[in-house]
Amino acid sequence: MCIDEPESCSDEPARSLPSLGEPAPDFSAQSTHGPLKLSDYLGRWVVMFSHPADFTPVCTTEFMAFAGIADELAAMNVQLLGLSVDSVPAHLAWVRAIREKMGVDVPFPIIADLEMQVAKRYGMIQPGMSTTACVRAVFFIDDKGVLRAMIYYPLSTGRSMPEILRVVKALQATDAHGVSTPANWQPGDKVVVPAPKTVEEMRKRDAEGLECRDWYLCFKSL
Repeated sequence: MCIDEPESCSDEPARSLPSLGEPAPDFSAQSTHGPLKLSDYLGRWVVMFSHPADFTPVCTTEFMAFAGIADELAAMNVQLLGLSVDSVPAHLAWVRAIREKMGVDVPFPIIADLEMQVAKRYGMIQPGMSTTACVRAVFFIDDKGVLRAMIYYPLSTGRSMPEILRVVKALQATDAHGVSTPANWQPGDKVVVPAPKTVEEMRKRDAEGLECRDWYLCFKSL
């Protein structure tokens, strides 16, 4: 599996975390849906998540949970991608077991990263947790290929699907309306209007019908 350029196929030390607001590192990989490139999804949002290993209890509950939100994410123009350092055959066997034993179909690709090329590029290998297994990381990449958010969990803690959905909805709302979302924001809640940068902008707020708690903190409904 190569990442970006041919020289990336050589042994590569673990890298620092990718930076928010910058292009997400591109890669080519094999998956349960065949070969793919991250850049193939330009024009769509991507939620890429890593898991420590196939056929493990917490990961199995998470894959069933991710499968449960896949349609809702697709309706928001979001592609789900799973990843671990297991092989494609191991992924396929696990997907089949989840379908046969749990009654859940996994509809999204699972990337095979045996050489840990993608995992290292995205900081998924955390030596304090394990030198051979990915931590539970989630990367939110927008439709322009820019990394917008990331969340890391220890191996022992399963992820919350409502929070993953909330983050996607918050990011898309801020892009569409030029606003920010306050703590605990949920779709339908009021959003935060950017703080004024000049005295004139500050004075104009009085006539804009905003809900202001102070000159710098104003809310509005979308």
